[in-house]
Amino acid sequence: MGLGKRLPEFITGSSANKFTVTAAAAFIALSLVLIATVCSPISYFPLKFALSGSTPPEQTCESREQRSSYLKHRTPELPPYLLSKLQAYERRHRRCGPLSESFNTTSPLGTHNDSAGGDCKFVVYTPSQGLGNRILGLTSTFLFALLTDRVLLVDFSADMGELFCEPFPNSTWLLPGNFPFKSDLYGGWFRDVYSYGKLLEKKEKTASDSSSSSSPNSTLLQIFLDDKYSEYDKLFFKDENQGFLEKIPWLVLISDGYFIPCLFQMQTFRSELEKLFPNNKSTVFHQLGNYLLAPSNQAWSLITKFYDAHLAKAEQRIGIQIRVFDPQATPTPVVMKQILSCTETRRILPRSRQSNETSKAVLVASLSSEFYEGIKNRYGGRSGGGEIGVYQASHEETQQSYKSSHNMKAWADMYLLSMSDVLVTSGMSTFGYVAAGIGGVRPWIVTFPDPKDHPDVPGWAAVCERAVNVEPCFHFPPWFAYPDEQGTASGGAGLVNRCEDVPWGLKLVDGLNKTEL
Repeated sequence: MGLGKRLPEFITGSSANKFTVTAAAAFIALSLVLIATVCSPISYFPLKFALSGSTPPEQTCESREQRSSYLKHRTPELPPYLLSKLQAYERRHRRCGPLSESFNTTSPLGTHNDSAGGDCKFVVYTPSQGLGNRILGLTSTFLFALLTDRVLLVDFSADMGELFCEPFPNSTWLLPGNFPFKSDLYGGWFRDVYSYGKLLEKKEKTASDSSSSSSPNSTLLQIFLDDKYSEYDKLFFKDENQGFLEKIPWLVLISDGYFIPCLFQMQTFRSELEKLFPNNKSTVFHQLGNYLLAPSNQAWSLITKFYDAHLAKAEQRIGIQIRVFDPQATPTPVVMKQILSCTETRRILPRSRQSNETSKAVLVASLSSEFYEGIKNRYGGRSGGGEIGVYQASHEETQQSYKSSHNMKAWADMYLLSMSDVLVTSGMSTFGYVAAGIGGVRPWIVTFPDPKDHPDVPGWAAVCERAVNVEPCFHFPPWFAYPDEQGTASGGAGLVNRCEDVPWGLKLVDGLNKTEL
């Protein structure tokens, strides 16, 4: 059906003039679209796509459209400079990313392309460890990409390919399957040849003169920031090394942790980070994580179906995330006592069935079903004036980080926890960090005293304290980043401190706010 036949008669006129009017109307409409496109600073409205949820039909992401009605602690408004930085990034990703013409002429194997796409630089994130670690490493790498004007690409294997919506409009962040060395990025030989740390080690370079280093390949280096990284790998966090790395168009970054606190300590990035996050450094992951990581339609279906069926009607939602790292040192009965001690002492859950006055929905997230059963037996059912429902979305019994269905359930659990009004997490757990950070819920953290340091404390008497903010902890910072005796890292200008649950770790604390977001 032609356009003229859909317009009212007073516009189209007589049938003889229908074609002329139709063509004119089409021309006017097209002209208006072109004018709007040229005048718009970003012709495809990426912020509308990436931040408010409007997506092209082929990239529809239901979670972006609906999550604001589920997350109880909404993401604070992003600072104007961060918004502009994300706009610029989305333009760069569309211009340089895998669906662009310039990407096809940019190779990590030869001389960097000097044509139209010659200013494109990349950082390829390669995940490591469990899903919580991967998400923290991914978010950290994205901030590094923002700071260095690089395009983020992700080397997701099949076990992560279905978890997230594409974050960048009209493009993809997935590393193409024909990327050179794609099957070898985790291999030892690749690290031996292309690792920057190995390069420094082999040449017996120090941080002070590493700027004169030469690479075996002028376009590609690996940055190894896994928890097993060497003293040479850690020199990535030295300012004097960034000048050399800036010249390398392709970086392959392996990380299993939240290394953002160390970026804040570097003079190279500090002024830019101050502009990106001017008021509160304690919500960096909350802001970046919600921008970057939206559950895929498949994951969102799992999340919303469970939430609507079990959690939606309660007056208060309580998330309890339990991770046991050493079952022999902390067997199930001991951990149960620790959790109950925390929830009852802090009045998160009632001490008796008769003392509860509001309806509560308790979500237990754990690999084991034993904790769910124990909490359900203690609290489940009517107590006092309110109902306490205890639920568990999944229990895989063992961690299976390289299994797609396992990671899908883990991502759903993290997001369900982020929808809580009150959150209890296990110390050192990156799973708990992600849930608290995405939801903006300052958690109660259950930590276990070291018997060597506290011989008089019974094993079940875990420490249960409120986190100072929702920032994750970086578990393995380099030695030169540790805080001094006053608790402040020497290079961090008061921006970092030791973590509550990991004394040797670092977290952002500037703009400390002990009220929930």
